[in-house]
Amino acid sequence: MTATPDPDGLLLSDSERMHALDALGKHFADGRLDSAEFYERSGSVAAARTVGALDEPFRGLPGGVPLTRVSGQLAKVPFGEGAVAVGGDSTTSTAAAELAALRARGHTIESIDWIIVGITLISFLVLQVIVGWDYAWIVWPSLIITLSVPRMVLRFSDSDEELYEELKESETKARKKRLAAAAKRIRELEGDQRAD
Repeated sequence: MTATPDPDGLLLSDSERMHALDALGKHFADGRLDSAEFYERSGSVAAARTVGALDEPFRGLPGGVPLTRVSGQLAKVPFGEGAVAVGGDSTTSTAAAELAALRARGHTIESIDWIIVGITLISFLVLQVIVGWDYAWIVWPSLIITLSVPRMVLRFSDSDEELYEELKESETKARKKRLAAAAKRIRELEGDQRAD
């Protein structure tokens, strides 16, 4: 009778190790890890020989180790969007909740805007080209009114819109910076592995 191997002792392939590094890079890009934490954890992942060695670098991160053990085999677990943070003081929670609400309303407004502009364009083309109505241009001034209705319903003021745009821009810049740092670190670690 053969003994079942210890699941934590299963050896990692280069592909599985790279998958784990990519998952760690996503956590870094999402802002869950600062640069020092990412550098330390990614080094541990690159040096990991077994699945059990990945437990520590992924401790405290949503989803845990992005590999699962099934009947003595390893399977890659897709890593998706992050989880919601739990805990913190009430001031931080309130500010985070306000930002989350602003983000959600801003995203909704953007989506509705695109739908309204698309419908207006289609209406104009149908009225102008197909129907041949000379006053089809009237749909464009009505766009001002139709775009303002969702803002009134969702109570999305001009200052909210400015804040949302600034928030979106700063998040995009921070994410790009973290992704570039993660990609650089992963390339460094790949080079180290090839050298070995």
